[in-house]
Amino acid sequence: MKVSLIQSAPKLNRSNLQEVLAIVEKHHGSDVVVFPELALSGYLLQDKLFEDAWNIDELQELAAASAQCDIAIGAALWDNGKVYNSALYFSQGALVHVHHKNHLPTYGMFEEGRYFASGNEIKGFKTRHGNAAIVICEDMWRAETLASLALLDPDVIYVLAASPSRDFSDEGLLIERQWDALLKSCALLTHAYVVFVNRVGFEDGLGFWGGSRVITPLGESEHTLSLLDGEEKTVTLNHALQKLQRYIVKHS
Repeated sequence: MKVSLIQSAPKLNRSNLQEVLAIVEKHHGSDVVVFPELALSGYLLQDKLFEDAWNIDELQELAAASAQCDIAIGAALWDNGKVYNSALYFSQGALVHVHHKNHLPTYGMFEEGRYFASGNEIKGFKTRHGNAAIVICEDMWRAETLASLALLDPDVIYVLAASPSRDFSDEGLLIERQWDALLKSCALLTHAYVVFVNRVGFEDGLGFWGGSRVITPLGESEHTLSLLDGEEKTVTLNHALQKLQRYIVKHS
């Protein structure tokens, strides 16, 4: 299974859709192309949110593009009169799954709870490449999320993020080390591959650190992208590792 991680820097406008379509076109040899949180919208929309949020019927070009390869992407999305921070999964010409971010950070530099409605569930879904689940950034910082994901028994978990850079030290970014620990714990507890795609770039002085990565079901970092810079990387997931991890747990 070939997965393309797109560590991009979305703009705060609707031009992101055309850029996303161009990137997908380049990666038609992949099985799944994965973009960051709010890749279609930009992060600090604030009062622009209600003007720039997408309706599903405006994303038919993305659905059509998924006839060639599956697409996982984040967007500000209208749904039943509310706007959500959402993750969308397109496959075989259709939207097959939507996840609304459950946990909206509203502290420090974050104001998501002021603008977005929150989701209240995490569901698995079937793809051509096995069972999958998808969550967004702050969702991963909750123990109940890991418990829910483990019960879903996915083959792959996609984590879309817009994690800002903070806590620099001589040892590097503390936030990167914390995310790495979270993702590895998730992989070990669910016996699944974890594909983490974080954005880069700056918005109103807020910088995003990138560092997207793939964690194997054995809890090991298999591929890691660069810090701070945009990057696109296609990797191959070895599902035999999932079977090995389950065997190890069963016989330990």
